[in-house]
Amino acid sequence: MTDYTQYAATQHPSVTPQVPDLETQATGQEPQDLRLWLRMLSCCTLIENELRSRLRTEFQTTLPRFDLMSQLTHAPKGLKMSELSRLMMVTNGNITGITDQLEKDGLVERLKDDTDRRSSLIRLTLKGRRYHRRMQRAHASWIQSLLGGLAPAARATLFDLLGDLKQSTYARLPAA
Repeated sequence: MTDYTQYAATQHPSVTPQVPDLETQATGQEPQDLRLWLRMLSCCTLIENELRSRLRTEFQTTLPRFDLMSQLTHAPKGLKMSELSRLMMVTNGNITGITDQLEKDGLVERLKDDTDRRSSLIRLTLKGRRYHRRMQRAHASWIQSLLGGLAPAARATLFDLLGDLKQSTYARLPAA
């Protein structure tokens, strides 16, 4: 039994992993950094897959559509597609496809950019804002539920440690 399986069995006796995750399949001979990376990846994948499933089931939408709408809630006047692409860390082509779908559903609109005639601004419609508010409330509840197995102090510590990791990693990236 791996350390995670033992921990899970003692902390959550009714929740034992059905399928070992990546880091518990490791032999223990791998460097700690690799095992840590695999654990973080496993957690992210597990949570992301659940969010994707719930968005699909409860709102008939996708995580990328939700993410794009979330970005637009912070920019009531709208954003250029290139800005959305940068914020979401995806290609302009991906943004165009998602925007086309959302526009077809009446959730976003394209506006002429007064400062640049070659581009347009994307912004939420009233229907889009209302729809996103409902999804956002559900999303927040899902996140609380999924992370609720950790004590508040453990969540705070994990948040701080991941912040340290983010800063440390960023400092080690080659200059762009």
